[in-house]
Amino acid sequence: MENNLLLTYLILVPLIGSLLLLFIKKEKEELIRWLGVILTSVVFVISIIAYFSFDQTKGEFQLLHKIAWIKNLNISYFVGVDGISLLLVLLTTFLTPLTLISTWKSIKTKVKEFTFFMLLLEVGMIGVFVSLDLFLFYIFWEAMLIPMYFIIGIWGGERKIYAAVKFFIFTMAGSLLMLVAIIWLGVYASGTTGYFTTNLLELYKIGPTIARNIQAYMFFAFFISFAIKVPIFPFHTWLPDAHVEAPTAGSVILAGVLLKMGTYGLIRFCLPLFPQSAIKFAPLISVLAIIGIIYGALVSMVQKDMKKLVAYSSVSHLGFVVLGIFALTLESMQGSVIQMINHGLSTGILFLMVGMIYDQTHTREIAQYGGIAKIVPVYSTLLMIASLSSIGLPGLNGFIGEFLILLGSFKSPVLNNWWFTVFASTGVIFAAVYLLWMYQRVVFGEVRHAQLNNLKDLNSRELFVLVPIFIFVIWIGIYPNTFLKITEKTSKVLIQQVTAKPVVENNILNITK
Repeated sequence: MENNLLLTYLILVPLIGSLLLLFIKKEKEELIRWLGVILTSVVFVISIIAYFSFDQTKGEFQLLHKIAWIKNLNISYFVGVDGISLLLVLLTTFLTPLTLISTWKSIKTKVKEFTFFMLLLEVGMIGVFVSLDLFLFYIFWEAMLIPMYFIIGIWGGERKIYAAVKFFIFTMAGSLLMLVAIIWLGVYASGTTGYFTTNLLELYKIGPTIARNIQAYMFFAFFISFAIKVPIFPFHTWLPDAHVEAPTAGSVILAGVLLKMGTYGLIRFCLPLFPQSAIKFAPLISVLAIIGIIYGALVSMVQKDMKKLVAYSSVSHLGFVVLGIFALTLESMQGSVIQMINHGLSTGILFLMVGMIYDQTHTREIAQYGGIAKIVPVYSTLLMIASLSSIGLPGLNGFIGEFLILLGSFKSPVLNNWWFTVFASTGVIFAAVYLLWMYQRVVFGEVRHAQLNNLKDLNSRELFVLVPIFIFVIWIGIYPNTFLKITEKTSKVLIQQVTAKPVVENNILNITK
């Protein structure tokens, strides 16, 4: 087994950096801000090195690093990435420093503590995506809750305590079910291997041998935990409160990365560990996904708060991802993975831009805006591109993900019903309605309030945060092959693992040329 330290460095750099922050006087806010940005930028550079060290022609886990941890229970510090987790690690390390830069003026109190929690949050997020030991995964999964709880609870809005507690309780409740399932799997494995193990690669071989009735219980123990995090309807009720009350940085990371931990969990654990149950319950879960697509879009239409509108749109967009995962075709799986990245970029931009104008006006009410196109033309133009990206306009990133998901679900032998695709496609239409309507009311028309005449357009720091994200929005829209190549082999291996059938060679890259 290779012993590559790159992924361990990704975890250690922000962890050690967060501890160093504790020794810096809180009065030195400028130094603390710069240290946070530099540390997270170093992590991004390391992730780029990991990307170039990854062999895209192979479908197995790479950059492995394993150290015995609790020897009596055969629990190890075991990390590695495949094409799917690598993309999500890159998304995490890309968004984190940009998010910290965006808080330069908006976070004015307890800067040291905020930066400390952001670094810890990055440790937890990366740890979730690289863990190949279920016990280690659970540690990172739970550890991630703590910094986000404080980020919402300290720097959030008026109802921040309520939102933080609700977020924590929902996620914690689901996690306990997963913990029970992890322990059960380890004990079951001991009957096959002769020893207790939480090694994911070993459990992949053992999971499909579990009796189907027990496998169903195990599947749902994991599924509910991940469904809450996605969130899948009807487990979504914590999300609008958390998004609206969180500071802008918290909303960006929550939408950009944390929600993807749920969909990633479905791909990494629910499908390969319990393949028979995944196939059996795929139609039911797809129905919930479609309800989420339509419900999230309809509720977004009636929102008066821009941030709440974007929050409910996440329920709709993540419904597409879940549908693609359980359609279990190469197209839908790759579409789901690329759509996770797309949603992180598009929704991240929308939350950033809502936060930028909120810092000047101190209101997110759509009715308080209007006619700002002539006052802040650069802001208005970029907001339009961000909205079109989220809608899924061809040429921008959102289109390719939704197209592949709908194509894959249409031909899915597991769903075996084209009505899934028909109902899901209505979400694209509804997205155009609520986002374009929001854009029209905010940007065009008459200037409703005199104070809007004092708005300042985006400054150099804000452009520095937004432009890199827009580059990827256009890059993925025009040439998605760069990203689809990373996940193609992994997706084929995963689908073959679940369906126990070789994937029919239907060159997905040719479809997107």
